[in-house]
Amino acid sequence: MNPFDTVAHLWTTGDGVAHTVLAILFLMSVVSWYLILAKTWEGWRLRRAALVVGGFWRALAYPEGLDRLGSGPFRVMAEYATCCAEQCEKAPDLAARLDPSERIERALRQQYVRTQSNLESGLTWLATTGATAPFVGLFGTVWGVYHALAAIGFSGQASLERVAGPVGEALLMTAAGLAVALPAVFAYNAFARANRVLLADLDAFAHDLHAFLTVGCPLTAPADVTYPQRTPLAIEVG
Repeated sequence: MNPFDTVAHLWTTGDGVAHTVLAILFLMSVVSWYLILAKTWEGWRLRRAALVVGGFWRALAYPEGLDRLGSGPFRVMAEYATCCAEQCEKAPDLAARLDPSERIERALRQQYVRTQSNLESGLTWLATTGATAPFVGLFGTVWGVYHALAAIGFSGQASLERVAGPVGEALLMTAAGLAVALPAVFAYNAFARANRVLLADLDAFAHDLHAFLTVGCPLTAPADVTYPQRTPLAIEVG
């Protein structure tokens, strides 16, 4: 029997509880697959941004390094920290009250936390779907088996043919729950690992950028003066 025909038959013969269970599973599946596709595209884009960090440190001038970063969290972090450093240089009184190194470190930390929050958005839904979808399907199975057995008891005919069909359709709820949960669980684990790798690269970049902005060449150097090439310790170049 075609599984789609079985689901259609289960929908037409089911009661309100069965409809609710199927609707919840369908909603979980749609939202989960949307998040999976969206975060897959986002992760691919962010990994490409992480690959060009080496080009930033090979640049001969700081503005050229920013251009090489393209778009993404590394570029945003560098611009945010640069803006903070420039403010410290242009406002000596404010810088005197607060250490410029501390201000830059705070700016980098704030941007790091923002990026981490953006990366983790949607993961809670995937984790919740992976943990609860099998139980939602199991509840639908229990409810369907109960009604199937109750109907058989009222009819007084307990043949195998009358038992196997309704019970088999009810068991489809459990299969549907697993079909919704498994992709969500696999995607959650994959995204969590990818986020850890990306955040580790971002943290290393933040430390190197902090060292550059606090001990490197001043940001207000003349236009005809270029910054020396700097090779960070925590990021591979090349």
